[in-house]
Amino acid sequence: MKRILLPAGGALLATGLLAAGLAGAAQADPDVDNAALAASEQKAAEILDFWTKSDNAALRQATAYYWDNKDVKKIVQKGGYVADGKPGSTPPIGAEKTVTVKSQNVNLPKSIGKVFFEGRDGKLYWCSGTSIQSNYRNLVATAGHCVYDIAANDEVVSRWVFVPGYYQGKTPWGIYVGKQAFTHYDFSNYEDFDRDYAFVTVYNGVGGYLNKSKQVTKAEFDAYKGNKDAKDVEVSKEEFRKGRLDPKTAEYYHRAQGSKSEVAGPDFPGAEVAQLEVTEDVYKAAKVGKGNGYKFGEPVVENVTYTQALAYIKKQDPTWNADKPLPKPTADAPATVWVDRQGNATLTHYYVQMWYKPGTDTKYYRTDFFIYVHEIKDVGRLGDNVGGQGFAWNQKTGQYVRTFGYPYAKHPDGSKPYSGVTPKWCYGKTGAKATKVPSLKIEEHISLKCAVTGGYNGAPWLLKYSNAKRMGYVNGVTSVLYDTDGNDRWDYMSSPYFDGETNSVYAAAANVWSGSIIPKADS
Repeated sequence: MKRILLPAGGALLATGLLAAGLAGAAQADPDVDNAALAASEQKAAEILDFWTKSDNAALRQATAYYWDNKDVKKIVQKGGYVADGKPGSTPPIGAEKTVTVKSQNVNLPKSIGKVFFEGRDGKLYWCSGTSIQSNYRNLVATAGHCVYDIAANDEVVSRWVFVPGYYQGKTPWGIYVGKQAFTHYDFSNYEDFDRDYAFVTVYNGVGGYLNKSKQVTKAEFDAYKGNKDAKDVEVSKEEFRKGRLDPKTAEYYHRAQGSKSEVAGPDFPGAEVAQLEVTEDVYKAAKVGKGNGYKFGEPVVENVTYTQALAYIKKQDPTWNADKPLPKPTADAPATVWVDRQGNATLTHYYVQMWYKPGTDTKYYRTDFFIYVHEIKDVGRLGDNVGGQGFAWNQKTGQYVRTFGYPYAKHPDGSKPYSGVTPKWCYGKTGAKATKVPSLKIEEHISLKCAVTGGYNGAPWLLKYSNAKRMGYVNGVTSVLYDTDGNDRWDYMSSPYFDGETNSVYAAAANVWSGSIIPKADS
């Protein structure tokens, strides 16, 4: 049987020595190696600015990290696994509220997300990863080759961040800048893919990215090159007169000869049209053309977060919960709400025409000028916001695991079934026999049938996953993709076997503090 292999995310690591570890690392353990990703708060702030400026433009530009190569063709599956000690585990933290779920649905954990970084080629990439339990609730688990540039002499990648729940430029729980990467010494120094895993400490998350409005003078408004807005505010006749007399403010004031009054129709001389939001049923029943109650353009679809969607649903039915169907639109909340399994949501707004005739009352207005300032805030520790999966080592194989990640790249045959926008999952028993790939020094990988593509690199393999609590135990990460039947499509993947040495690397990372990039906002 012809077999083709893809290192999920890249070629072999070149031999090299990691940078010296930061204070607090377990340097005495020969299995543990570590390197700085952003050793100072200033460096972390620079990384954050790179990814967040221009409305998270860099995040949107990144693409899946993979290496489309078929050089390695020989893999062997034989023998079993030899644990180097007793089985062990560390429980998850921050389990979500238990909910009643249907067996055919899979609840995605908040802990998973995308790892973003810049390769030494200057391009922007992503892998998959997850928040994992640690002493300071600041740890991410991913693949080792999602931390080190596999084509750049074993150097750590640049501008490494983790974004849980990432969706099309949205960062619902903030961005977490990587501080320190922990790997096995054999991976960082001997190119041993049996140790292709990494645990990365991250600074407190930063979120908000608020376009906070700031009122400015007309001169400041004209000079500002960013987002800005001018708003008319109705004032009294007395303020209008005083404002017009002051040369500094005279241009800010103006009058309107008449205001809109009662409903008229499109045939009334000078009639003006406005939009009125209605429910989908009213919109569908409305006529097309010009007139009161006629359709006003096409429906408008607004992408929102799950939290925003839930708040809107609660306006329709304060008693609503996940066990009930979505409530029908009401006069106070006419938009149609849609939420998918991943928590991605939209509001669809429907409008009809309302025609008004000009009024005769004179109104007085002052124009206020605003600029929008980019503002961020500390949103706290990763584990406090999204929880952290547990960790397990020296476990027996042949158990069921569930994996979550973001596939995007093409299959070798050129087909591209995944968008990389929303996470996908696989479920099944791990292979009983060890997967061996001599050219990658792989002797004890565990395998799982799963037809994903590049971008799924670093995706966690969760043992004993609770669909209700959305928590399990990280017992592997996606390292290598395989085409085992020779049809030019990946159909299997493998992970390093997590043993006692893996636990040593994890334990070293799990006890290192990170801290904050910016002062935490008062709540």
